[in-house]
Amino acid sequence: MSATAPGADGASQDGVDWASRTYLVVDDFIGVRQLLREALRSLGARHIDQAASGGEAMGLLVRTRYDVVLCDFILGEGKNGQQVLEEARMRNLLLPSSVFLMVSAEKSVESVMGAAEHQPDAYLVKPITEGVLLTRLNRVWHKKQVFSPIDRAYAEKDYLRAARLCDEGAAANKVHEIDLLRMKARLMERSGEPARARETYERVLAQREYQWARAGLARIRLADGDFEGARQMLQSVIAENRYYIDAYDQLALALQNMGRHEEAFQVLERAAKLSPNSVPRQRSLGQACLRLGNVAMAERAFRKCIAIGEYSIRKTPDAYLGLARVCGLKNDPKEALLLLQAAQREFGAEHPDIGLRAKITEGLVYHESGDYRRARKAGDELEALLQATPERPDVPTCIQMATLLFAVGVKEAPVDLLCYVIRNNHDNTLLLDEVQAVFDKARMGEEGMALIRGARKEAVDLMNQGVLLWKTGKLGEATEWMRHARAALPNNVRILFNSAQILVSVMQQRGYEAQLYDEAQQVLARVDRLQPGQQRFARLMEQLMQLVPKDDAAVEASAAATAG
Repeated sequence: MSATAPGADGASQDGVDWASRTYLVVDDFIGVRQLLREALRSLGARHIDQAASGGEAMGLLVRTRYDVVLCDFILGEGKNGQQVLEEARMRNLLLPSSVFLMVSAEKSVESVMGAAEHQPDAYLVKPITEGVLLTRLNRVWHKKQVFSPIDRAYAEKDYLRAARLCDEGAAANKVHEIDLLRMKARLMERSGEPARARETYERVLAQREYQWARAGLARIRLADGDFEGARQMLQSVIAENRYYIDAYDQLALALQNMGRHEEAFQVLERAAKLSPNSVPRQRSLGQACLRLGNVAMAERAFRKCIAIGEYSIRKTPDAYLGLARVCGLKNDPKEALLLLQAAQREFGAEHPDIGLRAKITEGLVYHESGDYRRARKAGDELEALLQATPERPDVPTCIQMATLLFAVGVKEAPVDLLCYVIRNNHDNTLLLDEVQAVFDKARMGEEGMALIRGARKEAVDLMNQGVLLWKTGKLGEATEWMRHARAALPNNVRILFNSAQILVSVMQQRGYEAQLYDEAQQVLARVDRLQPGQQRFARLMEQLMQLVPKDDAAVEASAAATAG
């Protein structure tokens, strides 16, 4: 028996009990499934499920948390292996310790790049021998066990604890030190701790020139607003490794923030040629082309996005709405309306705002194709909708709606919309510039500047009053004031953070209260949805976790479930 071969009890001599693990084999050919099943049985595996399609695999993954998944890249009609992995990760259907092996006869750069972007634990090229399978499985399995507790802390959004576990692991396990430092750096970024992330990346680079560490430093520069520094660093990464796809996406973002939209488009175009099967990248390419007025390229990108997104969890209405805008620019409102109907039919259940977004796009299509009467009618319907409900959509939708309303001659409603956007994002300088550009286009430049100043002051005054009550020890009044402020400005991250801070302070002084704890959890969860990667989020989450009574197992379990 070889050093890694299983014994009679199904355990290999390196200590892995393969017999007790659960396995899923996914391939559209029954012969291949049987070959892989027999290879696993030779390791001692007993609990092996099989799926003939991506859809069938997803059904099994929902019901069972498998230890090992072997999934073919090409699965015939429906989801491919890349989309199975993508959805399983996004829906948390894999355990932190689960191993996902992508299996394929595909050797093209396009296929390998597409799969690699979603980071399977290994990519195996057919035909696969039992020896190769066992060697790769052993290697990946042991690595996953090192990362399992870190993954659990991450799933609970306790990023600082996860980072500490990375340090402990790196000190105890030199084999995986670099991988653990890479994870720590990303956790520091996720926690809003760029200085500590930078320190970790530089520690790695002192040992060896890793492109991912160089790209990580560029990402930090990008987040700090040093767009030129990020641009230079990312271009050097691409010069060293033209297949480092994430660097292209980050470079395009840096260029867009610098106003160099033509160059950003060229970077996205190069990335999409190297790895064309990314739904978000094709969507970004289409939007970049639309911004530049490159209608032909925008159409190709949006159509590609719709085609490859048919079975992807990353499918969104944006490509349908973007393609409808393209049709408006091509003076083809008939296809545009069909696309808008398809978007509402396809996404109505998951996107409650799709009707509103479709109506805005419809108005823009009519306006761009010269049908000003129908464009004004759509604008009137949107104005009536705004008057009928206090709810407001997300920032991009608000800006797009204001743009349309100004274009069709409405003034008061878009002004109110843009002031709402500013009050909820009063310290976002890039967004302030974007809003000012909308006012400028509507020939309201000076008036817009005054409106922006007033809206910012409203938000600051509302926030400062709650902070003043808190600092003068009036905790009850401060808590109530911040609830009022949250209701008035539900998407203002600074107000949400200060509200959570006050709730934490109340419990630190008066003791744990389940109701206040749950309220703080909900406020922080909203922040994390609106703007992930904020420093205060990680710190407040840690402070909140420390308030849970350690001797109350039921409360502790509830806290972990809520965090996950």
